[in-house]
Amino acid sequence: MKAMRRTALVAVAAAAALTLAACSSSSDEATSEPTVAASEEAAAEEMAEESGDMADEPAAAGTIVDVASSTDGFSTVVAAVQAAGLVDTLNGEGPFTVFAPNDAAFAALPAGLVDALLLPENKDALTKILTYHVVPGTVMAADVTDGDVATVEGQNVTLSTADGVTVNGAKVIQADVVASNGVIHVIDSVIVPPDVDVQALLAQ
Repeated sequence: MKAMRRTALVAVAAAAALTLAACSSSSDEATSEPTVAASEEAAAEEMAEESGDMADEPAAAGTIVDVASSTDGFSTVVAAVQAAGLVDTLNGEGPFTVFAPNDAAFAALPAGLVDALLLPENKDALTKILTYHVVPGTVMAADVTDGDVATVEGQNVTLSTADGVTVNGAKVIQADVVASNGVIHVIDSVIVPPDVDVQALLAQ
C-alpha cells in the first residue's frame, strides 16, 4: 500500500511538473511572438518614414550648364559655351541669371556668323557675346524691373517689362528655368555688345 501511494504521489508530481513546464513554454511563446512582431512593425514604419522623407525631397537641379545641356533647343549655346571655355565659370557657385538664346535665335543671325564665332581665333569675341547675356545674382522674371543692369561682360543691358520681359529688345519666351547655381530665361534672339564688330567677323 505504501509503495502504491508513493508511486501515485510521484506520478502526480511529475504531471504537475509537466503542466507547469507547458504553461511556462506557452507563456514565453506568447510573450516572444508579440515582441518580434512589434519589432518588425517598428522597423517597417521606420523604413516607410525614411522612404517618405526621401520622396518629399525635391531632386536637386543641375548647374546652368547641366540644365542647358539636357534641354532641347540649347545645343548651339552649349557648343558656344564650350568653345569659349566658360563651362567651369557657369558651373561655378554663382549665382547667375542667364538670358539664353535658343537654337532658333542663333539660326536667325547672319549666315556664317555662328561658324565664325566658334573659330579659336574669335574666342574673345565669343566670350564677350556670351557673358553679355549673363547677369550676376538670381533674378526671377517676377522680380525684373525696368532699367539698365550690369552684365558679367561689364557693359549694361536694358531690361523692360512693357511687353513681357525683354533684354535689349530680345523677348523672354520661357522664364525661370531654375538651376542649382542660378536661373535661365530663354530669349528669342542673340544680343551683341556694341563694341563687337559683326561685319569684321563675317569678313574673315
